Amino acid sequence: MRKLYYYPLCAFSRQALLSLEEKRLDVEVENTRFWDRGSGVLDMNSFGRLPILIDLNGTMVSGVLAVMEYLEEAYDQSKLLSTDFATRAEARRIFQWFNEDFSADITSPLVFERDIKRHLSLPSSSPSSASMRRIRDVMPVYLRQLEWFAERRNWLAGNDLSLADIAAAAHISTVDYLGGVPWSAFPIAKEWYSRIKSRPSFKRLLADRVPSLPPVSYYALLDF
Repeated sequence: MRKLYYYPLCAFSRQALLSLEEKRLDVEVENTRFWDRGSGVLDMNSFGRLPILIDLNGTMVSGVLAVMEYLEEAYDQSKLLSTDFATRAEARRIFQWFNEDFSADITSPLVFERDIKRHLSLPSSSPSSASMRRIRDVMPVYLRQLEWFAERRNWLAGNDLSLADIAAAAHISTVDYLGGVPWSAFPIAKEWYSRIKSRPSFKRLLADRVPSLPPVSYYALLDF
C-alpha cells in the first residue's frame, strides 16, 4: 500500500490527497504533526515539510510540487495538466499563486494561529488579533481574483479540472474548515467551490477532523 504522510490542515498535504483520489489510487494516510521534531518528517525530508509520498515501488517523493508532478507523470489516469501548452502554463501559474502567495498571506498564518500555536510552548496560545485581522482583510482580494477565473472559464485554468483547481480547493477548504471564508459576499467563488467539493475525491477531506478543533458546522455540507 502506498503511504502519504499528511496533516489535515496542511493545504499542501490536501493537494496530494486530492490528486490521489482524483486518480483513484489507494493510499494509507499517516497523520503527522510536521512541526514536531519527533515526528520523523525531518528524517524523510530535510526541509521538514509535507506532503511525503511513498509509492508502491518504494519511491519517496516530498514537497507539494514534486509529489503532484510525480503523480501526474507516473499515472496516466485523470490527468490534471492539459496537453495544450498555454493551458498547462496557466494551470501551473495559478497553482504557484495559491501555494506561494495565498499560503503566505492566508493559509499558513491562519493554521498557525488557530491550530499549531496550541501545541507549542509559547507565552500565549491564543490567536493574534492583529494577524487574524490582516487575514480577514486580505482574503477578499484573493476571492475576487478566484471569481475572475471562475466566471470566465469552466474551471480555473480552462475547460478541465486541473492542478490549479486542486491547489485552490486545498487552500480554500483549509480556510473553510476554520470558518474563514466570507461565502455570502462571493457567490461565484462559492459556486466553483460547491462544484469541486461535490466531487468523489473530496469525501475524505470532508470527513477528516483535527482533534479538539472541530470544523464549522457547514464544512461537510454540499449545500452550504
